[in-house]
Amino acid sequence: MHDTPTDPASPLRIGSLFSGYGGLDLAVEHVFGGETVWFSEINEPVARVFAHHWPDAPNLGDITRISWSQVEPVDILIGGFPCQDVSTVGKRAGLAPGTRSGLWAHMGTAIEVLQPQWVVIENVRGLLSSPAIRPITEGDDNAPRNPCAATPDDTALKRPEIVGGS
Repeated sequence: MHDTPTDPASPLRIGSLFSGYGGLDLAVEHVFGGETVWFSEINEPVARVFAHHWPDAPNLGDITRISWSQVEPVDILIGGFPCQDVSTVGKRAGLAPGTRSGLWAHMGTAIEVLQPQWVVIENVRGLLSSPAIRPITEGDDNAPRNPCAATPDDTALKRPEIVGGS
């Protein structure tokens, strides 16, 4: 079914963000043969359902308050951050500070700090065409990381470093 080697004696460790009731966790555990070791969910009734199915996984709580340097490292980081601001049926505010979908920035910080081997993100198709503004992380040197859009337009395609020209 999949090519990911797994060792039942030491399954891949999964950290879950925006966990909900754990649907994405079930799928990732199945595909990777992993084990969810912690999660982050602020909706208490939903977190109780998650905790019922993963009683040994602590809830780290509000993603905006987590100190990632204090979090147990994982092999796989997963999450389905809020889609309201990137959905094609929404107002298309995008991934910007202060928006629900802007919570993506906190997941981005978790990825930077934890450096997992795999990242699995679940979201709506509108994410691919949404504007994105990520606040500068404290101590960041502000160096450009991704100078091009995820879905390049004609201007991006004419840039030599994108098409491999000189």
